[in-house]
This record gives sequence, structure tokens and C-alpha cells, in this order.
Amino acid sequence: MKASYYHTITLMANILDQANIPYQYTGRSALFVQGVDIDEYKKIDMDVQWDVFNEALDLFSEYAPTKPERSPETAFFLMDVEGISVTVRCRFNTTIKTDPYRLSIKMGDMQVWCRSLYSYLYEEEMRKFSAEIHAYLSAEQKGFTAENEQAWNQNNYLALVNRYGDPVELASKIKQNPKWRLHPFYKYMGEISGKKITHLMGSNGVKAVALAILGAEVKVVDFSQENAMFANELASGANVSIEYIVSDVLSLSSEQESGNQDLVLMELGVLHYLIDLQPLFEKIKKMLKPGGRFVLHEFHPISTKLITSNGKKHKITGNYFAPAIENNEVAFSKHMPDEEKGSLSRVVQRKWTIGELITSIGQSGLVIKVLEEEPNHKIHDIGLPKTYTLVAERV
Repeated sequence: MKASYYHTITLMANILDQANIPYQYTGRSALFVQGVDIDEYKKIDMDVQWDVFNEALDLFSEYAPTKPERSPETAFFLMDVEGISVTVRCRFNTTIKTDPYRLSIKMGDMQVWCRSLYSYLYEEEMRKFSAEIHAYLSAEQKGFTAENEQAWNQNNYLALVNRYGDPVELASKIKQNPKWRLHPFYKYMGEISGKKITHLMGSNGVKAVALAILGAEVKVVDFSQENAMFANELASGANVSIEYIVSDVLSLSSEQESGNQDLVLMELGVLHYLIDLQPLFEKIKKMLKPGGRFVLHEFHPISTKLITSNGKKHKITGNYFAPAIENNEVAFSKHMPDEEKGSLSRVVQRKWTIGELITSIGQSGLVIKVLEEEPNHKIHDIGLPKTYTLVAERV
């Protein structure tokens, strides 16, 4: 039955493509196209562009479609295609081609259009399948995390030394002005001394050591052994203690979800390593004590997803809304010799919009207190957002 379902999906996609009728599979059909296991293969749902709905009806005339049913918002017809019940629907005055969650997936030799899994954030129809979607993304995340972990454990210590110099020398510089290392989000952290703080995906330990110098009890969680090596040498050089847990954030034990942390910090280039934000924010909520704060300082998606800047020239080169999972160079490659860059493993990333981030945090039950968007300080990039700081609290 699964093979027949696959055949019908691609058959209908090919017919619509040949007729240049925009479409997308929805509901369970969209899940199937994206690789999610579904519990039955008897029904297909799809949308077509509203102003060519009648052309689609004529196109499928050989399958004896029913007379269309219409309402002010939608129209649909039913038909049987090789033993599978198919519903073809249009939504009036809605342009399918500009739907931000319309996604192209390769099936055999074809590109098939479907509604992205991530539309569950905003759409009730896809939210019905949240359990299946999160289970699928969790399984995929494990594979991607293994790839990313490999990439971040290949000569990263050398890259850190190339960037920062000897850890002991860097430690002395941090001690001179630890608050500067926590700019611009330090103002949202309150009095640091005596607080329990966890830095998730804390990388090289620079921020952790600065927090420890200011009197905090600091844990770092990161899956890179080489990051841990650099961070521990940095802490030793600064004569402070940090606890560095070498682990994938989502694999932290229940002991680490003790609900006693005053602050959880994440910063700069970390969220895109996660293809599902829900389990992250659920974990953060469990780690925080009531009234505890989550502080996120990240690159703004305008600069990471949309605009390429070169001097005075700015180009729109990306799609801000694209929900695609990307394969990119590991971040530290720019600090490696040219002859070694080609041998480095690549990383898997999902770049999030501000809306997806805020919606995910809101759905977790954390209460958002601050979203501050920060400008690019290069003279030619004035007016463009570079980073943002988000603060949320556990009530």
C-alpha cells in the first residue's frame, strides 16, 4: 500500500507540474513526502492555486471527480486515483507559490511540493500531527548531532588558539574586564555573584570564565571535547572553577534538569544546530528555578538568512522564510589554514526566523520579557540588525 501511495503522490505531482498548476500536499500527505511514517495510506490531501482550480478539475476528469463544493473561503472536489481517496482543495485569494512553508522535496527523479512540517507552529491542521512531527525531528536530530559533533571535534583546539592565542594569556585579558565579555546582554543578567548559571552550547568557555570571575557557579554544556580542553585551560589560567559537561544539550540527564538554575545562557550561532526548538525550550524550562531567566543572544536572521553585505552594497540573496535544513561549513573553518579547510567535515543547520523563535518559546510556557534587536556597527551597515537579545522567565 505504501508503494501505491508513493506512486499516486508522484503521479499527481507530475500531472500538475506538466500543466503548470501550483500545488502542495497537506496534512498526512505532506508528512509522507517529508519522510515521516504515517499510520494509513488511504487518503491524499492537496491544495491547488485558487484561480486555476477549475483547470485542475478538468485536468483530473479521467478520475471522475465529484462536483466541487464551495464556501466563501474554499472549494474542493474528491476523486479516486488508483484506489486512493484524493481531496483537491483551493483556498480563495491565497497564493500558493508565496506560501513561506511551501517546500520542495525530491522523490525519485521528481521535485514534489508539500507543506513544511514546521507549519505546525502556526497552523491547526498540521498541529494535529505534532506528536509524529516531533518524533520524526527527534530521530533526525540524533543523526545531525552526530555529524555536527564530528565536525566540532576536528582541530577545533588549533582554531581556538589561532583565534585567541594561548588560553593562559587570554585568561589574563578576561580578568581585566570580565563584564565586557558579556556585552550586550550583561545588563539583563542582574547581580552575577552567587548565581547558578548554565551556559548551553558554551563552546570555548570565554563567557563561562567571565561569569565565574564575577562570582557565579557556572556549568558549560557542549559536545566538543576540544572546546572543553580549551575552556578548562582558560579557567585554570584565570584561577576559577567551571564545570564543563561534554554532552549534546538534548541528551542531558534528568539530574541536570534540577530546576535550580538562576540563569540559562545561550549565545551566538547555536540555535541553528537544532532542527526542532520545542525540546530545547522544554529542557531549559526544567533547568530554571521559578523566576529564573533564560538569556539568548543570537545573530539576527535578517543577516544570516536574507542579506549579503559587501561594503556599501547589500543584496537580498536568501529567503527569510525558508524552512529548509542546510549543509554548511563549520564556523571555525575561517580560523584554519587554507590547506586544511577542504578536509573539514560540514555541519547541518536549520536557520530560524524571529517569529518561529518567539512562537516556540511562547508555546513552551516560558514568558518573554525582552526582545532587543541590535544594529550592525559597521558604518556601511547602519540600519541593518546584526544580533538580538531575548530574555524569558520561568513563572
